[in-house]
Amino acid sequence: MRNLNFLLLFCLVNSLVGYSQAATKPVLGVAAFTSEVNSKYSGAVAEKVVEVVTNSKRFTVVDRTSYDKVKQELEFQKSEAFLDSKNTVKQDVALAAENMIVGNILKMNVYSMKNADGSVNGYKSSVAFTLKVNEVETGRTTEAESFQTEVSPLMLSPESAVNEALKSIEPKLNSYFIKTFPLTTKISKILSLKKEAATTVLIAGGKDFGFKEGDKLIVEKNEMIDGKPYPSQIGEVKVVKIAGNDFSECSVSDGGKEILSRFNAAEKLTCKLIVK
Repeated sequence: MRNLNFLLLFCLVNSLVGYSQAATKPVLGVAAFTSEVNSKYSGAVAEKVVEVVTNSKRFTVVDRTSYDKVKQELEFQKSEAFLDSKNTVKQDVALAAENMIVGNILKMNVYSMKNADGSVNGYKSSVAFTLKVNEVETGRTTEAESFQTEVSPLMLSPESAVNEALKSIEPKLNSYFIKTFPLTTKISKILSLKKEAATTVLIAGGKDFGFKEGDKLIVEKNEMIDGKPYPSQIGEVKVVKIAGNDFSECSVSDGGKEILSRFNAAEKLTCKLIVK
């Protein structure tokens, strides 16, 4: 039974990694938050961060709970007598997250609001925390970004007050992740030409990737210098139609000739979302 559970968990992780490779979404892990306060509601902050990054459709998200469960199974299967070394899963591949979100809770205020007779009328809450992004491969960490919620409206329970307070920070969290991880994809096909220049292209990534009509992307060529990628902008495109879950049609506003020639030469071109 345990072996079956491991196989199911391993298949889940493999599907996540495979999808991220196909869609070129960053694999983002959310680590356990540290806290300057002792509150049983602290877990709601990490849950809100996981919810925001998942709903953005910009990432393959590995939250801490599922990460730990899979890791436990991977450790266990190493000791199974009936599994030979050929069946041992590589943990660093199965659990690979390119970046880890590291959070620290600074304040978790929950207020009980009372009536004139001293009875509790409801609860309000406010939360403050910081986020950092740790690049797993290099160990580099971004500067901490601070987040402060508004005071929640009056709620019937402390839990609902905390959750309502955290809702107020969603727009800032969305902006933070968009700026920190701009969407990157590739040109899949040249749809139309004019005077030896691309005028319309099809890019990988549609509704499920988080693109929307009106989005603008820069087109970059990539060359390796001293073993490291060196991107250079060669053009710009604009999303004019979301073609289902997996593709988007874009008009070419700049660099049509170079985009066409380099695409036909099978060079690696990337498209990066312009963040306003």
